[in-house]
Amino acid sequence: MLPFRFIHAADLHLDSPFAGLSGLTDTMRKHLQQSTFAALNRMVQLAVHEKVDFVVISGDIYDSSNTSLRAQLRLLEALEHLNREHIPVYIIHGNHDPLDSPRLAVTLPPSVHVFGAEPESVTAVRRSDGQQVAVLTGMSYPTSKVKENISLKYNQRSAQSDLFHIGLLHANVDGNREHETYAPCSKKDLMAAGYHYWALGHIHSRRTLQESPYIVYPGNIQGRNIRETGPKGCYLVDVDEAGAVTMDFRELDAVRWFDTDVSIDNCHHPEQFRTSVERLLNDVSESFPTGLSMVRIRIIGRGTIHRELEDGFMLEDLLSDLRRKADDQAETVGYGGCVWVESFKLASGAEIQLDALLQEDSFIGELLRLAERELTGDMGNESVVAHALRPLMEQAEIRQLLQSLTREEQRDWLLRAMELTALLLLDDQESGGASA
Repeated sequence: MLPFRFIHAADLHLDSPFAGLSGLTDTMRKHLQQSTFAALNRMVQLAVHEKVDFVVISGDIYDSSNTSLRAQLRLLEALEHLNREHIPVYIIHGNHDPLDSPRLAVTLPPSVHVFGAEPESVTAVRRSDGQQVAVLTGMSYPTSKVKENISLKYNQRSAQSDLFHIGLLHANVDGNREHETYAPCSKKDLMAAGYHYWALGHIHSRRTLQESPYIVYPGNIQGRNIRETGPKGCYLVDVDEAGAVTMDFRELDAVRWFDTDVSIDNCHHPEQFRTSVERLLNDVSESFPTGLSMVRIRIIGRGTIHRELEDGFMLEDLLSDLRRKADDQAETVGYGGCVWVESFKLASGAEIQLDALLQEDSFIGELLRLAERELTGDMGNESVVAHALRPLMEQAEIRQLLQSLTREEQRDWLLRAMELTALLLLDDQESGGASA
């Protein structure tokens, strides 16, 4: 077997709209919308710099079947660049960009191979001497809804072949619940084909499901929302004479998402909280000095400042000021190391002794114990919460909102209601005691 090198990328989602973000300035929104193209350009530069023999892209090049003209032209530009460098590209289409999607009729460079609606195999060569090094097998989604196990259609590797075999597949392997179940299959199905490397797409988090054979998701090249945190990019893959694989993850993202915590423990004044937030943002900036960081800050812990935060005004003012500074930095010195606060999520609590109150033989104690049972229960139809919400469930919009809540969100709401109730009752007791 001859040694060679290739790039495995997937889920480019070019021209993603980055919907659902509020408060963005025009400059920030424009930078976000350009980030998928920036990641694509970095992938092209990586391929050229590392002198790869070929590139494989395992589906969802575009963000939707209604592909923008801009996305098509930018992809064509990247492919033409790779063609000039004599770097072939092998592409399959996935559920976001199936073959039946309406797109601009363009002539792709001769070095680009797009797999059709049925599995087919092609041979890749080493650029330095033109010798055959790998057999690539893949298929594209003919439509957006591919629910059958298409991996079973892939031909098994011939035992007589001394070439490295790569399967390109856009699929949900072993039922990952974070993504829709398109082309469902199992690791056992993939192993049965006898390939050396499965170049997967569809799951946006980077993961290696197995190493013998290699079954690999590179993740998407650019995170697009707060659920897609951390570095994003592609794998640079080296195969040696013995067929041994070495994978090197390379970051490509121009914008990185962070979901992180800041505690109000021991915060007694607004300035202390502000200092904690700024310290956190500085750490984020230093961790990603080459691009823009989008940060969601979850406020945790217990402290006297919680009530001020719950009023909302202090957080609104702080958020506005931090965003203003980020926008100024972006316009004056660029986006490298710039941090934009996507939102604050209040999950902190007041400085009350809940454990002690739970043990009290009092109305507050009994009420908190009831709430505690709700927290540890199954939130069934007979629960106190379900009974209290019953009148609200008659309103369609509120019913839809409540039914969309996750178990964790339900617990957060109940915990906050539990603490707020205890605070109000304690305040009432103190007021009554003072008037007496």
